[in-house]
Amino acid sequence: MQALEAAVAALERTSFARRMSQLAGKQIGFAGKVMPEKWRRASAIAARRALEAALRFAIGSLKNGGPSLPHRQLAGLCGAVGGAAGGAALALELPVSTTLMLRAIADIARTEGEDLSDPAVSFACLEVFALGGHGEGEGVFEGGYLALRGILAKSVSGATSYVAAGGVAAESAPVVTRFIARISSRFGVVVTQKTAAQAAPILGALGGAVVNLAFMEHFETLARGHFTVRRLERAYGEYEVRSEYVRIAREAGYWAKASA
Repeated sequence: MQALEAAVAALERTSFARRMSQLAGKQIGFAGKVMPEKWRRASAIAARRALEAALRFAIGSLKNGGPSLPHRQLAGLCGAVGGAAGGAALALELPVSTTLMLRAIADIARTEGEDLSDPAVSFACLEVFALGGHGEGEGVFEGGYLALRGILAKSVSGATSYVAAGGVAAESAPVVTRFIARISSRFGVVVTQKTAAQAAPILGALGGAVVNLAFMEHFETLARGHFTVRRLERAYGEYEVRSEYVRIAREAGYWAKASA
């Protein structure tokens, strides 16, 4: 299955930290490691609030479809503003760029045969933000993407059931906030890497746009892998696809072995 091989590579090898190092050199990785604690906290808070904004959009708007937006251009503009204003703009810029990314992720889901009127698909779109959070040079441990989906499965199922049943104030329901908390803890890692990249003197305002475009491309790559796997699972069955996924990942050496 060439489609599955491409999906496995996307899901197990995609690293935003690596992409940033290729873009602007090793100083990006160093900046992320020495980032002040207050910036790390700000990144974590911004990640949580951005996902809450994306959740409101997912519940209220994804199923309505609508015209395709110039996602990348708008995300790049947000990044340019963020780069010019520095880290202080993160709280304003990130919810906008995250919602734009969610719209792009939903477009990918639709092309892979997903029904955007299904609440489960909305949460599958949000699930993408939990993927690919490892740093440059970090190994992905046995199970990788499949293990993460297993960890998130109960939260996804609970949130989906609540929204599908017409639960009121879905954004503040405990089962939904638990889901967002799980996603944001991993999304925050990539947001911290993004913040470090935009703070690098080598980039500046124009570089902020470049970083945001790379940020969007990172999650689009993961979304294509994620929804390809889901499409194949619908066609051939979860067990068959996941067994083949494991074989491909092991043979390609994508998974590091945990130390004893």
